[in-house]
Amino acid sequence: MAGVIDKDTLIAGVELGGTKCIATLARGRTILHQSRWPTRGPETLDDIAAALDGWRRGAPFAAIGIASFGPLCLDPADPHFGHMENTPKPGWAGVDVHGHFARRFAIPVGIDTDVAGAALAEGAWGASTDCPVHVYATIGTGVGLGIVVDGKAVHGRLHPEAGHMRIRRTPGDTFAGACPAHGDCLEGLIGGPALAARANRPLAEVPDDDIIWQRVAAELGEWAAMLILCLSPHRLVIGGGVLDHRPALLDNIRVAVADNLGSYLAGLDLDALHDLIVPPGLGREAGPLGAIIIGQNALRETPA
Repeated sequence: MAGVIDKDTLIAGVELGGTKCIATLARGRTILHQSRWPTRGPETLDDIAAALDGWRRGAPFAAIGIASFGPLCLDPADPHFGHMENTPKPGWAGVDVHGHFARRFAIPVGIDTDVAGAALAEGAWGASTDCPVHVYATIGTGVGLGIVVDGKAVHGRLHPEAGHMRIRRTPGDTFAGACPAHGDCLEGLIGGPALAARANRPLAEVPDDDIIWQRVAAELGEWAAMLILCLSPHRLVIGGGVLDHRPALLDNIRVAVADNLGSYLAGLDLDALHDLIVPPGLGREAGPLGAIIIGQNALRETPA
């Protein structure tokens, strides 16, 4: 019999992001406590575990969910399950993220990508409820994609790494790209470090009519159109720090998607794209609540 979750079950969540880490204690979707740290080296995990220890003394939680940047090994049969793969973040490659918490806490510990967690949370409590096939794209320090089918995050040999797809460059754009592996893949063009390099000034100082935002909308619009053609989702949620600060981008992305699709998909005109492509229903809590969902799933899947 699997672990049981009721209205009183407490779950701890750990979201490891490219620039910040968030620990959350929640009952269902109700957040009771939260702590934040800048993402430094793997020693950040010690700080998070110490905070969880403190919470556990006063409010014992039943499981931990980890929603982490990647790439991650998520094959339970692999000896490196739960380890960080070849990430460009200094000091993190090869780190046993799952084991760091599983060895310290004698409770179920689940792990998935941060963007898959956000997708699961949006499906349970946010903009993608009642959508059998839905995706969550995050545009922040990196570009990530979580795919959910019938309530389960999709994994194959690896988790989706669609942020490293290459798309056509906009005319006149000579930026070489900032991805250390691929140069001008999508993440290398519109991830946070790439945008900072392209703008050559703080993004907050770049006006909405600057050509850089035209390029970002065109690039994201082509990428989103490819996702729609490949995955046929009922909902495509786009979140992350870049759109948090430039919400007007979403309308321009929809226009670019419509241009890329042409009239090929019946019924998917610009009006329909306003229902298909949406911002997160959970706002900035999609990531932290994603870690809670991952913890809930770990508890459900653990024999009682």
